[in-house]
Amino acid sequence: MSKKLFIHLLFFAVIFGAVPLNAQKFVPIKGWSKEVNQRIETFLNSKKHYEGRKVAVFDCDGTVFGQVPYYLADEALYMYADENYKGKTDSLSLKKLAILNRMVENGDNVSKEYVEDRVHFLSGLTADQIRQIGADCYQKSYKGRIYPEMKKLIANLKNYGFEVWILTASPELLYQKFVSEELNIPMLNIVGVKSVIENGVSSGTVIMPIPQDDGKGYTIETFIQAKPLIVGGNSRGDLDMLNLSSGLKIVVNPDNSTIRPKEDGVIAGHTVKTYWEQNDGIIVYCKDSVDPGIGYHTEQWKIRRNKDTSNPQ
Repeated sequence: MSKKLFIHLLFFAVIFGAVPLNAQKFVPIKGWSKEVNQRIETFLNSKKHYEGRKVAVFDCDGTVFGQVPYYLADEALYMYADENYKGKTDSLSLKKLAILNRMVENGDNVSKEYVEDRVHFLSGLTADQIRQIGADCYQKSYKGRIYPEMKKLIANLKNYGFEVWILTASPELLYQKFVSEELNIPMLNIVGVKSVIENGVSSGTVIMPIPQDDGKGYTIETFIQAKPLIVGGNSRGDLDMLNLSSGLKIVVNPDNSTIRPKEDGVIAGHTVKTYWEQNDGIIVYCKDSVDPGIGYHTEQWKIRRNKDTSNPQ
């Protein structure tokens, strides 16, 4: 074959998609070590011809974008309450404020009851309204907080033909719009606490399983229905999900100060960081920077602050 003919054939192959220009080529992730980049690249190259579904699943808050000083799910609800219900005495306002007061009294914003009450607060709104509440909160208080390293990792995964899924213990509808737009993944690939939708309106009835702690593993099996090749998380609550990975376990900004108690099972006696150091985790750091000029509604409701673990300890 002549050189000229080969060039013509290659040109038509690229034009008509037979040889995608950017497919299955790893782009190094700036800010992560050479060793981490090499391990990820080697794994992705080993799966080039994988015949099953190539699935990657990531936790959301603290793994894909910033969670300091407060979860976006809380900020969105308390902001909406302050703007729409605070100071009013009609029955709807009193009902919604009573839910928030119950959440504040609970105080544990990672508990099952608190997580369900977020859904109860949003009941009566349409799916599109809830998605917009989340997007508005993101634009106002969290814009630019998607970790660039994770964005680059996800872009690499898509180049290698991976399905990328995001799991969150926050209301699914609240996160779908802005996460989908920021990461350029299908909105239905953002899976959170689901509620029954009746005639376009969220009913407040929670659909099990709840993607919290061991529920994240059940959520993968129930809704994604594939064993993931890559899982990413940041906290004790992601332990079960991370251990479902058949390949890479990526741990973002792990806490290295809290020794987990015996009731935490296999991680007892460890910090999140030391556990994954001993269990084949890839530990990475992404700066969780906060604009000091932002006034958080969550702070006024006296919800506990999240600890910044984005600096190696």
